[in-house]
Amino acid sequence: MKRGYAEISASVNQLNRSDTLSVGEKATMGETTTADTGQNTVRRNVSMADVAQHAGVSSQTVSRVSNGMPNVDEATRERVVASMRALGYRPNRAARSLKTGQFKSIGVIMFTLSTFGNMRTLDAIAMASAAAGYTLTLMPVPHPTQGSISGAFSRLNEQAVDGIVIIFEAHVLDDADFALPRGVPVVIIDSDAGDAYTVVDADQALGARLATEHLLELGHTNVFHVAGPTASFSAMRRLEAWRSTLAGAGITAPTPLHGDWSAESGYAHGLELAKNPEVTAIFAANDQMALGIMRALHQSGREVPGDMSVVGFDDTDEAGSFWPPLTTVHQDFSEVGRLCIEKLLGEIEGTHERPGTTIVPTRLVVRDSTGPYAG
Repeated sequence: MKRGYAEISASVNQLNRSDTLSVGEKATMGETTTADTGQNTVRRNVSMADVAQHAGVSSQTVSRVSNGMPNVDEATRERVVASMRALGYRPNRAARSLKTGQFKSIGVIMFTLSTFGNMRTLDAIAMASAAAGYTLTLMPVPHPTQGSISGAFSRLNEQAVDGIVIIFEAHVLDDADFALPRGVPVVIIDSDAGDAYTVVDADQALGARLATEHLLELGHTNVFHVAGPTASFSAMRRLEAWRSTLAGAGITAPTPLHGDWSAESGYAHGLELAKNPEVTAIFAANDQMALGIMRALHQSGREVPGDMSVVGFDDTDEAGSFWPPLTTVHQDFSEVGRLCIEKLLGEIEGTHERPGTTIVPTRLVVRDSTGPYAG
């Protein structure tokens, strides 16, 4: 039975990790293996050419499989891995790094894996890295502090990475006293770190403005907001844009309610908002909180969108399957991840000119959870 690409790639990685040869034997691109002749043990080098001949492919194809490149069909990849195992060949990444000056590895520092945006962004980073022939080393940190980030940098440097991506929602990188360790290329996602660093992010402010304007254009006289955590950069950027959009329309913004990105927190705030007859439009800072809000409204006898309109943020895969289907702001996490790796590789290779912020546009996706003000 044929195996999938991920399983076969894992087999190659296992071969890579099983290298237990001496320093002298690692000086060549081919690895030393042993053959038992019955009387004596003969040591010889198994080269990439040996694998290519055994598998009936070119050495270039063996190199692509060894480096985890995706541009090899599944049957060929499986045959090459089988030949590697049969001959006892293990790609020597240490020797390759000495030859090229690169480790073909990228480190990722993250504060949390629990949010939808972070996971989708990490997925895009992994795909873009693999397409460029790089592996990823993930380094979660328990707290977004100077010490924890510096410690993560040190551990990644010990593992020999060419560059580092930081995915942080927290404001720690905005602190004037905060400084990233020097000596390794860095790209930051989801931060207002300024022009001192290379930053890639979705346009949080545009998305919040579009959501708020949409509800006002439907005739609602005010828009209530269930925001994300106050420590989150993206949550605060969305809140500020919501407030300024209302101010631009001559409307005093009501006091925002803060959730923790979960549907449970949205549900709790939804029950509170359902009691207020002045509330006819709600902008939630993410889709999960919007889901909880709609559940609370339904339980409280407030129809969506007949009595209340709700807008989310993120455009999760399930947003179109909410009931009613959720109007939300779409973030292009794939593009954020792709641009992140593109810019990091530019820094690694010396072709990226200078730091700065790149903003990926967001857009409103109108579905059935919003409707005209009923009066």
